[in-house]
Amino acid sequence: MTETPAARHLREQQAGSLTTGNLILLPDGERTAEIHQVELERDDFGAPALVLASLTGGGTLRIAVGSSVTVVEEQSDDVTHLALATSPSQDVGQSLEPGHPEEPAEAGQPAESPQEQPGEKPAPVASVPAVVVPPLPPVPPAANGPSEEELALIPAPAGTPESVVEAAAEAHPDAMGVLLLTDRLAKGVNFKSGSCLKDLSDLAHELFITLKDAESSLAVADLLTVLPYDGNPGRWASVEASLALASYICRQDGQNERAAVYEKLIRTPENQETDPFKARMAAKVRQRSLNEPNLYDKEIFRSIDNSNHDAEREWRLLRLESLLFLRAHGGSETIGMGELERRISNELEAVRA
Repeated sequence: MTETPAARHLREQQAGSLTTGNLILLPDGERTAEIHQVELERDDFGAPALVLASLTGGGTLRIAVGSSVTVVEEQSDDVTHLALATSPSQDVGQSLEPGHPEEPAEAGQPAESPQEQPGEKPAPVASVPAVVVPPLPPVPPAANGPSEEELALIPAPAGTPESVVEAAAEAHPDAMGVLLLTDRLAKGVNFKSGSCLKDLSDLAHELFITLKDAESSLAVADLLTVLPYDGNPGRWASVEASLALASYICRQDGQNERAAVYEKLIRTPENQETDPFKARMAAKVRQRSLNEPNLYDKEIFRSIDNSNHDAEREWRLLRLESLLFLRAHGGSETIGMGELERRISNELEAVRA
């Protein structure tokens, strides 16, 4: 006698409630795998975001916490007894001989398997296909920061930060934009203040873009370029803009080695993530932002249509910062270096007019 196999029942279950031992249906909808271990990834706000399910056969599934997963449950139905086929040595309808009743096998002893006939091949054993989960994509290589020898290419400031700002103001006593910025900075340069860093970055851009004073601009920018990355996006935006500007000035002046140092420093945030999954996601987002930069085309065209030259200049300055940032990253998959150089020259000419 034998039994029918247990019936399988499918049910939907939220991924956040999966536990070790659950048998789930894989994404292809055909194969199943047992969960060996469950880990929970949280987002930056501390809320559960991703379930990492390690499978018994190897591999890992990444499932959003709110997604529904098909869980396979094995439940035994009522046992249905099926009659075994009679042995070839017995005739159909033949009764047992008197005095030799058929004795059932003792409990715990396996029944003897029928002997194979000469020349008969054993039936092939059905093999269960192994669960194959595609490997995770490789972790993007981390950008290497500059060495001590490379950092030495950036000269130390000549005096205090306040004296550097004062020297820039003395070189351009009639420049109203420079005077407004230096008046605020003359009270003291606080590198922990986001507004102070923004004023320094604006001063460096004003000196180079409007007044064409690359030397003074680079001296002011170097007050920011040596600052370490502290994880604050607001403060780092000013440092990042100064690094991009310093890189462009040095490239134009033929100081390629010094420019390469600035370009390594601008990639400092790319080295901070240690989790492989988050590093891959950050690399994808970063590459997408480089391929699809915001160049403020709509805002500039709207200002031109309204004959608002002041607004047009402000939008073009923002576009120029975006182009300089792309230039410091070596371009992107959509805008090459030659096109970047041409567009930067056009924007400089437009805002200086």
